[in-house]
Amino acid sequence: MQSTDWDDLRVFLAVAREGALSAAARALGVNHSTVLRRLGALEARMDVRLFDRLPTGYAMTLAGESLRDRLRGVEEQIDAAQRQLSGLDLRLSGTVRITTTDTLLIGLLGPLLAEFRALHPGIQLQLVVNNSFLSLNKREADVAIRPSNAPPDYLIGRRAGRIQTAIYASKAYLKAHARSKALAEHDWVAPDEGLSHLAQAQWLRAHIPADRIAAQVDSLSGMAQLVRAGVGMGLLLCMLAERHKELVQVEPPSEALDTQVWVLTHPDLKDVARIKAFTDFIHARLAAHEMVLDMPRRAARGWQKA
Repeated sequence: MQSTDWDDLRVFLAVAREGALSAAARALGVNHSTVLRRLGALEARMDVRLFDRLPTGYAMTLAGESLRDRLRGVEEQIDAAQRQLSGLDLRLSGTVRITTTDTLLIGLLGPLLAEFRALHPGIQLQLVVNNSFLSLNKREADVAIRPSNAPPDYLIGRRAGRIQTAIYASKAYLKAHARSKALAEHDWVAPDEGLSHLAQAQWLRAHIPADRIAAQVDSLSGMAQLVRAGVGMGLLLCMLAERHKELVQVEPPSEALDTQVWVLTHPDLKDVARIKAFTDFIHARLAAHEMVLDMPRRAARGWQKA
C-alpha cells in the first residue's frame, strides 16, 4: 500500500462502486483500457485478486471488500482537499488590509503595490498609514510593513532589509550657519513626543540641548520637508533624503540608528491565499531593493563649506 498510486485506488473504488469497467471509465473520464490497466497493476502490486470477473460484471472478493472498507471516506476527503486547494490557487481575490508608515509608502511601497495589483487584479488593497502598530489580533490590519528593531512577538514574518539614518541639512541652511561648528550649536528638526521611542529621538535627547530644537514633527517624512526648507538640521532616513539635491549629508549613517524593515502578519492569516501571495511578493521586492534600503556608507561631506 505504501507504494500504491492514489489514481490506482480511485480506479479500484470506481469499479467497486459501478460494478463494471465501462461504467467506471465513464465516471472517471478515462477510457476502458486505462481502467483495465490500472486495476491489473494494482492487483499485481498487491499480489491479490480484488474482483472476480463474471459475465454479469465485476464482483469484489473478500480482499476487495476489505480494501474498500479501509478506504471508506478517504476518496471524499482527498477530493475535497483538492477542490479547496485548487480554489485557493485560482481564486486570489478579496481584500488585503495593510498598515505601514508614510515614509515607507512614499519612499518604497507605491510602485510595488501597483505592480502587485497588476499581477493580481482580483485582490483589493486597503492602506492604513500610521506610525504605530495597529492590532493584527483585532483584524485592524492583515499585514504590517513596518520599520522596527523589536517587532511584536505575537506576529510572524520576515525581515526585508534595513533603513539607514544620517544627519542632513539644506545647502541654504549650512550657508547661513557656516560659522557654527559643533552640532549642538545648530537648530534642529526633531520627532515629536509620539515618536519619542525612535532612535533618532533618543540620540537628540542625548546630544542636543532642548533649546536648540526649532521644530517637532509627528512624521519622519514631515521632518525631511522642514529640513529641506532650512528650519534646521535633522536625523533623516537616507532613502528619503538622498533624492533631494538641496540636502547635504552632514555625517555618515550611524549603525546605531539603523532600523530593520519587517513584513508581518498574524499566525492565523499566514496560509490565507491572498495574504500569502501579498507577503511573499512584497518581501521579495523589498529584499531586492536592498541597495535602496541600505544606502552606501560614505565619508562625511564638508558641510561647513557648503
